Amino acid sequence: MAMDVGYLFTIFVIGFIGSFISGLLGIGGAIVNYPILLYVPPLLGYAGFGAHYVSGIVAVQVFFSTLAGLMAYRKGGFIHMKLLMIMGLSSLTGSFIGGFGSHLLTEKAINIIYGLLAVIAAVLMLFPKKEAMDDIRSELVFNKKLAGILALTVGVFAGIVGAGGAFILVPIMLVVLKLPTRVTIATSLGITFLSSIGSLIGKAATGQILYHPAVLMLIVSLIAAPLGVKVGKKINTKVLQAVLAILIAGTAVKIWLDIFIH
Repeated sequence: MAMDVGYLFTIFVIGFIGSFISGLLGIGGAIVNYPILLYVPPLLGYAGFGAHYVSGIVAVQVFFSTLAGLMAYRKGGFIHMKLLMIMGLSSLTGSFIGGFGSHLLTEKAINIIYGLLAVIAAVLMLFPKKEAMDDIRSELVFNKKLAGILALTVGVFAGIVGAGGAFILVPIMLVVLKLPTRVTIATSLGITFLSSIGSLIGKAATGQILYHPAVLMLIVSLIAAPLGVKVGKKINTKVLQAVLAILIAGTAVKIWLDIFIH
């Protein structure tokens, strides 16, 4: 694939948008970057990435954008360590299984799994939520076993598409576990970071990473994710939830239309 200036700029913009949203909403950016990497380069006249390589590039971007976002949030006091350890380690285990096993799946199967995750996440966001207070971080009460099982399950499927799983874990944490919004956003970055480690190792071990675009995405992630975190701290949490719901719903519609058309 020709590595000209236009191509590199396209990857830069894609990475910046996804990473900024990662920090803004506490997600890994895969919900945005997966479909953009899949569809935009061919529309601009560049050779397209297959689903396996898209998921590999996304895995790299998710790892570094969540790391950068996590560092930006670490002093905010909203990261709940017990929640992070339970869901993070479970998600890491699942994502390694999914990331490593994904090379056995067809590209269509990977896209279908992504579409299913997007639909589930969009539906979850439609359920009404009772907003918990953000100043009770240390006293949070949640179902630990359920949190671990959900994180493990999401991790397997998210690992297949190179995602950290935050775009579905965030609504699960809000709706099912009924956690405060800012605690969810901050802690989900840590969970997604741990999850992305498993996905990244699995993808790298099976040759699903194109390193030139992946490295560019890496650099952009370290710049854009902290900017997203800064903006996210100043925006009303209801607005953050609305933006997340719109992103997930739009992606679900696009991916399923493509699957049925082709």
